[in-house]
Amino acid sequence: MRQSAILTALSGSFLATMSLLGTGCAPLKPLATVPHVDVDRFMGDWYVQGHVPTGSEDDAYNAVESYARDGDSNKILTTYVFREGAFDADFETMEPTGFVENEETGATWGMRFIWPFRAEYLIAYLDDAYTETIVARRKRDYAWIMTREAQISDERFDELVGRLTGMGYDPMKVRRVPQRWPDAEHPVSKAGGDMARWTREQE
Repeated sequence: MRQSAILTALSGSFLATMSLLGTGCAPLKPLATVPHVDVDRFMGDWYVQGHVPTGSEDDAYNAVESYARDGDSNKILTTYVFREGAFDADFETMEPTGFVENEETGATWGMRFIWPFRAEYLIAYLDDAYTETIVARRKRDYAWIMTREAQISDERFDELVGRLTGMGYDPMKVRRVPQRWPDAEHPVSKAGGDMARWTREQE
């Protein structure tokens, strides 16, 4: 992992986190999470098909987010990797730590980029097969549409955007993340299904 990429990612993460943590004066609108998430089943690699992006990822290509349990705790090792601006561009890597804050449902997390702050992370949609999910926020400022498959059809993407719109998001703000595979140099292609742990082993 290149030092310059790490510094760029950390800088972007810091700015994004400061924005994520701001709540302003307006009351937060209700946003339901799914009733229950089997957290262990949720672990592994997810391809980011679309998002309402933070500033640090607004030109992401081949974006993948991966989760792994940190022992028996509620901590989740998280790795987010994408190419910055093109399919042949350098990789950006972020490694925040997730925390399952509602262990009864498993659907409410906090994502820590910089200690001690945690950004809101709500699993607002998850299909029964654990093949597609939407992570959202009460402010409707950022969101992530993710699937287990690297590439999906236009019809399936539109259906997922429809779900996000039903949660109160502006569909005009949703960016479809370009995904083109195989990408042999991408960490997810080397990690064997556990990119979150694999990237840390390379450090």
